[in-house]
Amino acid sequence: MMDSRIENLNVSVEQSIITPIELKKMYPLGEKHIETVNNGQTIIKNILNGSDKRILAVVGPCSIHDIKSAKEYAQKLKVLADDLKDDLFIVMRVYFEKPRTTVGWKGLINDPYMDNSCEIQDGLKQARELLVYIAELGLPAAGEALDIVTPQYIQDLFSWTAIGARTTESQSHRNMSSGLSSVVGFKNGTDGNIDIAINAMQAVAASHNFVSINPEGKVAVIHTLGNSNTHIILRGGKKPNFEAQHVAAIEKKLTDLEIVPRIMVDCSHANCYKKAGKQEVVLSSLADQIANGNKSIMGFMIESHLNFGKQSIPSDQSKLKYGVSVTDECLDFEATEKILREFCDRICEK
Repeated sequence: MMDSRIENLNVSVEQSIITPIELKKMYPLGEKHIETVNNGQTIIKNILNGSDKRILAVVGPCSIHDIKSAKEYAQKLKVLADDLKDDLFIVMRVYFEKPRTTVGWKGLINDPYMDNSCEIQDGLKQARELLVYIAELGLPAAGEALDIVTPQYIQDLFSWTAIGARTTESQSHRNMSSGLSSVVGFKNGTDGNIDIAINAMQAVAASHNFVSINPEGKVAVIHTLGNSNTHIILRGGKKPNFEAQHVAAIEKKLTDLEIVPRIMVDCSHANCYKKAGKQEVVLSSLADQIANGNKSIMGFMIESHLNFGKQSIPSDQSKLKYGVSVTDECLDFEATEKILREFCDRICEK
């Protein structure tokens, strides 16, 4: 029995929602969807272990806020992915949850209508519907695991997963990551701290036991086997950390710990000072490093949408600009295609 004098003093409502298994029945997977995810997971693991020499490219919007524009973006990216498949393995960035330093819109799952109504069940439905659509195209998806319960609803549709700069040090996220089926990338801290990402990789390789929910929505103890398919993501900190000297320092640190150096670079965030156009500078540096013989850079991330820039969420949502980010500034698709093609040309020059 709950005693209201001492419990839930700061809780206004407890609302039951659909269970993971019920949502999966609403948006089931066919063989094409399973093939897309499975092939994506396998290829990324091969890129990680070096047996596939292509570069992993996680490309897409900073966050998903509009299903229609996300579907249009996925269609365009699939065409480009097929065209550049000899050099790049392109995976669409499909981020539904946004970490916040203080407050702000927390992403499509938490607040799908962007009006603080926080219809989370609708957000989960929209997220899964979009992921099923993308998988049907044959385009693998990448996401950030922020909430530790929502992966039960949608994680089966991701081929690659990120743990963000604010959560890499979290024990709960390390526990969860040790049970994920996909490759997991850990970002360095917002201040540039690299050690927390390396510590996370080591922790996640071990087995863990923690409390979560099962597909039926019941509280359960999850026992994991450990996930050795992990890598570090350099996203900058107080200053950028993508240039050759930074990469070399990380290579040495990992090698000294007897960890094979496999490094992804986030071309956005602090590495471009949150200026989308400067992502080209970062990618150009990576192309030069790879062309000059670097073997540790296994991938990169680009924030890109249909149209350039970012916008605030207006109270009158009819004024939202189509295909423009509502979080970080993004490149437009045409500029994205241009820099990806140039990257492929440059890494093949030598």
